[in-house]
Amino acid sequence: MLNTDRLILRGPRDADIDAMFATYSDPVAMRYWSTPPHANRDVTAADFIRRKADWDANKRNFQIEMDGVWIGNAGMFRDYEVGFMLSRVHWRKGIVSEAMGTIIPYLFDTINVPYMTADADPNNAASCGILRALGFHETHRAKDTFCINGVWSDSVYFRRDP
Repeated sequence: MLNTDRLILRGPRDADIDAMFATYSDPVAMRYWSTPPHANRDVTAADFIRRKADWDANKRNFQIEMDGVWIGNAGMFRDYEVGFMLSRVHWRKGIVSEAMGTIIPYLFDTINVPYMTADADPNNAASCGILRALGFHETHRAKDTFCINGVWSDSVYFRRDP
């Protein structure tokens, strides 16, 4: 578990599922995500089980808690790739920057990764801006990398060295 001034960064808890479903079923929050919005709570529950197993094994993808409530997640999802998701009611409050500003040094120090990567939809100016502010630099772009519900999206790829 990690702490910031406003946040607790921790592993998943069963009590998170309803708040997770509220975010992962929100089409606006999921607009740039790599999967469609969750159709029902069962989809979120299955995702939760995967997250819990990954946390138990690796402790590198943190759940973001503020004022005792799950509001998102941030950290390393696979290989050296980082990412984040935040409940829409908490956008534009510096929460992702605060969380990742704590998580990134932790991951470099404890997991000893040689670098970190991230990808985003180039139309997602907020996420691209956060990544750049966190010290990531663009490495390349690709067209038609994700197809969600028949709609193709492009990707911009980032990297950060220790």
